[in-house]
Amino acid sequence: MVRVTNLEKSLEFYCHQLGLVEVRRVDNEKGRFTLVFLAATGDEHNAKTQRGPTVELTYNWDPEEYTGGRNFGHLAYRVDDIYAVCERIMNSGTKINRPPRDGHMAFIRSPDGISIELLQRGDALPPQEPWLSMENSGTW
Repeated sequence: MVRVTNLEKSLEFYCHQLGLVEVRRVDNEKGRFTLVFLAATGDEHNAKTQRGPTVELTYNWDPEEYTGGRNFGHLAYRVDDIYAVCERIMNSGTKINRPPRDGHMAFIRSPDGISIELLQRGDALPPQEPWLSMENSGTW
């Protein structure tokens, strides 16, 4: 579970930039929160039957400040082409904190500061520019 402060901004990040798919949503008026369950592409069917892995975004309707985005570790996703995913994410306005210089691993942060590791599925891709020359930025 990841607490988010802006549900629309978070869904833009997790769904449109990372490529996750919303599989279920629960609005609880009495508790004043919304839960949104997201699955990786290919896991949608199993996630909809609650037999597959999901990430739960928890949005509390009353404003709260959350700190320490890495206090639980980080999320990690395998991707088919780490360079294409990082380019799409970067072109959408999200900073690549640890570029995939090795063709294998990159780190980014969600709008709420959650650290997310991207891992190349299978063998590392051959190193290539512009990633090879990019420096780390911020924390990851």
